[in-house]
Amino acid sequence: MSTPYGFILHAPIKPEKADEFEALFRAYVEPSRAEEGCIEYHMLRDVHDPTLFIFYEVWQSRAHLEAHSALPHMRRFHENRMDYLRQDFEIREVEMLSRSSATA
Repeated sequence: MSTPYGFILHAPIKPEKADEFEALFRAYVEPSRAEEGCIEYHMLRDVHDPTLFIFYEVWQSRAHLEAHSALPHMRRFHENRMDYLRQDFEIREVEMLSRSSATA
């Protein structure tokens, strides 16, 4: 069995693009959760800085995340991400120390 792969991603968005970014990624949340290998997928917006979006994702393996990242809409976004971002993503890999609430 593979080890779950999790991360927290900070996406600092240009102020004029924040609402557009939110709408774009809100539409991806449920389809991403339905993908094979998705354990957790959460989109958050910082209360004190509404241009900072945070994603918390856990996948059954890196391979499952790679499959998600290879989807056409995700590749397209990645290629054009700097149209939205003030600076590139900050990604922190995390280790799950508790069971997922989605499977508990």
